[in-house]
Amino acid sequence: MNEEKLQQLSIDRQTKQRTHRSFWGILLGIALVIAIALYFWWPRESDQLRLVKGRTPVKGGNNGKPSAAATNTSVTPASTTPAQVEGSVLTVSGYIINRERIELSPRFMGIVKWIGVKKGDSVTNGQIVVLLDDSEYKARLKEIEGRVSNAQVAIKKAELDDDRASRLLAANIESKQLADDARLRLEGAQASLQEIEGAKSLIEIYVDWCVIRSPINGVVLEKLVDPNELVVPQSFGGGRGPSTALIAVADPKDLQVEIDLNEADLSKVFLNQKCRVSPEAYQDRSYNGYVAEIAPEATRAKGTLQVKVQIEAPDKYLTPELSARVDFVGKNPAKE
Repeated sequence: MNEEKLQQLSIDRQTKQRTHRSFWGILLGIALVIAIALYFWWPRESDQLRLVKGRTPVKGGNNGKPSAAATNTSVTPASTTPAQVEGSVLTVSGYIINRERIELSPRFMGIVKWIGVKKGDSVTNGQIVVLLDDSEYKARLKEIEGRVSNAQVAIKKAELDDDRASRLLAANIESKQLADDARLRLEGAQASLQEIEGAKSLIEIYVDWCVIRSPINGVVLEKLVDPNELVVPQSFGGGRGPSTALIAVADPKDLQVEIDLNEADLSKVFLNQKCRVSPEAYQDRSYNGYVAEIAPEATRAKGTLQVKVQIEAPDKYLTPELSARVDFVGKNPAKE
């Protein structure tokens, strides 16, 4: 009985051999994986070349990194750190603006008959840009011209009556009262003609106001209306009322940089101080300028004061509402 139990507990020799073979197979697989990993990890001479998109292959030094000589010959992007302007006492950022933005509005309620510009168009001083419907005023003008003609006829008749009365009075045929009445009728006809001519001049002004002209040489910033649209001098009836402006124009050669200056830096800025303006979009370009305006009142909530820097010779690279960096050059002589 004991011998049978021992035989059951004993391990077969063939089973023992298969177990050993499986163990060594696992070890061999692990060693093979390690060897492959070392092969790809270990640096080789062929790994020293690194292809850069759009450039000539550069030979590297340590672990495939480019050498110092190769780095110096490659093209690198411009530094994002702006160069310091000589003599600068303060550098701040602001936004480019038009010194004057002019919105052309009608002088009275009317209908847009024609608009001859669009956004981005150049305009000259005196150029016709919008026509309003003037048919009503031209009709009233013709009516008043008829009244002027009638008044002129009345004056001629009054002049004849006055002349006749004067001759009869001189011949002692009529009384002085008749001559005075004729003279007064003549003066009344002349006054009526003057009144009608004044009304005619007013209607002519209204007809002229139907022609909208640009007041400056500049560029159209916005076209705010379309033909057949109602326009009024000022808005009424809420936000969806009639338009109050026709177009907005500005001079692209008259630009400023608007800055909100911290109160701690106010002592470094003064009127007519020289500045250097660099647009953030073109950091390799810079422009001369000067402090043109310092607001008389600060913004309490932000603790800032608005300062405007006039750009002396702007060009096409300066776009309103984009940001720009301003270097204030020189110290305030009043503080020295």
